[in-house]
Amino acid sequence: MLTRDGVRLDADVYRPDAEGLFPVLLMRQPYGRAIASTVVYAHPVWYAAHGYIVVIQDVRGRGTSEGKFQLFANEIGDGYDAVNWAASLPGSTGQVGMYGFSYQGMTQLYAAIAQPPALKTICPAMLAYDLYTDWAYEGGAFCLQTNLGWAVQLAAETARLKGDMESHQTLSTAAKNLTFCDPIPTRSEILKTLAPDSFYHEWLAHPEPEEYWDTLSPRILLQDVDLPMLHIGGWFDTYMRGTLNLYKAMACRSQFRQQLVVGPWAHLPWGRKVGAVDYGEEAASPCDRLQIQWFDHFLKGSNTSFVDNAPVLLFEMGSNTWRSFKTWNDNQTPFYLASTGLAGMGDREGLLQPTPPTSQPIPDILVHDPWRPVPALGGHAAIPSGPFDRSSLDCRTDILKYTTEPLSHDLCLAGDIIALICCTADTPSFDLCAVLSEVFPNGSVYPFSQGYVRVNPGESTNPVRLVLQPTCIRLKQGNALRLSLSAACFPAYPVNAGTGAPAGESRLIDQQIITVTVFSGGDRPSQVLLPVLTEQSP
Repeated sequence: MLTRDGVRLDADVYRPDAEGLFPVLLMRQPYGRAIASTVVYAHPVWYAAHGYIVVIQDVRGRGTSEGKFQLFANEIGDGYDAVNWAASLPGSTGQVGMYGFSYQGMTQLYAAIAQPPALKTICPAMLAYDLYTDWAYEGGAFCLQTNLGWAVQLAAETARLKGDMESHQTLSTAAKNLTFCDPIPTRSEILKTLAPDSFYHEWLAHPEPEEYWDTLSPRILLQDVDLPMLHIGGWFDTYMRGTLNLYKAMACRSQFRQQLVVGPWAHLPWGRKVGAVDYGEEAASPCDRLQIQWFDHFLKGSNTSFVDNAPVLLFEMGSNTWRSFKTWNDNQTPFYLASTGLAGMGDREGLLQPTPPTSQPIPDILVHDPWRPVPALGGHAAIPSGPFDRSSLDCRTDILKYTTEPLSHDLCLAGDIIALICCTADTPSFDLCAVLSEVFPNGSVYPFSQGYVRVNPGESTNPVRLVLQPTCIRLKQGNALRLSLSAACFPAYPVNAGTGAPAGESRLIDQQIITVTVFSGGDRPSQVLLPVLTEQSP
C-alpha cells in the first residue's frame, strides 16, 4: 500500500480457504512481518482458518517497507491509512480489528486515535498508556535494562537493513551482553556512536513528565476514542501498569465492552512456566481462543459466551486457576512494618503485621554501597523476568526484610499494591525498591510483586510512596508474606549517585554510599496496602 505521503508499506495477507466475504485482522509491527508475533500468538494461518483475512504489515522503515523509522512518530497517520487499505482488500467485509502486543499494541492505539471508520475493535496487549510512566520511567527512575536492550536491538536491525555488517555485528553483540561501565553508565558509547538518532537519547534527555511525552502518549491522544477493547497483560510484564491504566481509563468512560485478561506471564512468552515457577496447565495462554471469540462477536455479530462473562479475568497464582471478577478490586488493607532495628542483619528480620506497633520501634538502617549495589533478580523490570528464589539475596545486609508470622489461613490478594515507607536519607536523592514475596517453610522465597521509586531532592519522605506491580495470588496457609526493601535494583534501574542529577547526567565517579533510615510505628507508621480478598469477593 501507499501512505498519504507516498511511502510504500509492505504486508503479507493470509486468506481463508473458502469463498465469501471476511472481516480483516490487522497487525502492524517493526520486527520483520514474517515473525508475526508468533512468540506469543498463533500463526496468521490459524486466524485465517477461523474465517478472517489476516494482514501483517511492516511499519514505515522496517522490514521491507520504505521510509525512515522513527519510534511511534508516524503510526497515527500510517495506522489510519493501513486500516482503510485493509478494509478495501478484495473479499473484505470492510470491518477491521487489530491485535498485537508491545509495539504492536501501541500501533493499535495510534491507529485508533485517528478514528478510521472501518476500525471496529482492538485487542491491545502489554503496552504503555502513558509513555513516560508506563514505559520509559517507573516511579521517576529510568528503566535502564529494558530501554537500553530494546534500543540496541532496534539499532542492530537498522544496521542490518542498511547492510552495515560491522555496525550490525557490534550492536548484536552488545544487545546480548549489555554493559554499564561508561563514564555515565546510562550513556552507552556504542549506541551513541552507531545510533546517534536512537529514541533512547531523547528519553534520557527528558527525565520529567513534560510536553515531550504528551505528544506521543495515548493517555492524552486517546481521550475522544471509544471502541470495544480486549486488554491483555501479564503479572510479570514490564508494561503491566500501562495495560491496567488503559483498561481502567476505558472502563470508566467507554460505552462499549472493556475486557481485561491477565495471566502469570512475563513480556514473552506466555506459557505455564515463567522464571523458575511452573504455574500448571491452566497458565498456558488462552488468548488466541479468546481473541477469536472477541472478533467473532464484534466483527461477525456472533453471540459468543465470552462477552457474557465477567469483564475481569485474572489468573490467581498459588491456586493456579482463573478467577472472574465484576470489577477491578480497589479495596486495600494495611499491613504494618515493625522492627527491633535489625531487619537487615542477615537472617534476622522485622515483622509485617496487620496492626500497627504499640510502641516506637527502633528504626532500621540501610546502607547502600555503589560498589556492590543490590542486583536485580527477576520481577517485571529485569531480564530475565519472572519469579526466582531470592532467599540468598535476602541474606544481604543492605536489604531490609519484614515478614509475617506463618499464615493461619490462605491469604488471597487481587488488585493494586502500594507501599508507604517513612524514611530519611543522608543524600539529596536516593532510590527505594520494594519486593513482596511468598516465604515457604523450606526457606525458599519467591517474589510476586515489585515496585521502584526515585526520591528527588526536596521531595517528602514521610512517607515515600511506591506503586508495586498489581497481582492476583493465593498465599497458602503455613507460608508467610515478606516485604524486602533496598536502595538499588541494578541494572533494571541505574544506581542513584545520591546527588540528584538525572540518570542521563549521573556520573559513575560521583556515586557515593547512601544511608537510608526506615521508620515504623508511632508518628511514622510504614505500611503496605494490600488488596486482600475475602471468600465472599466476586
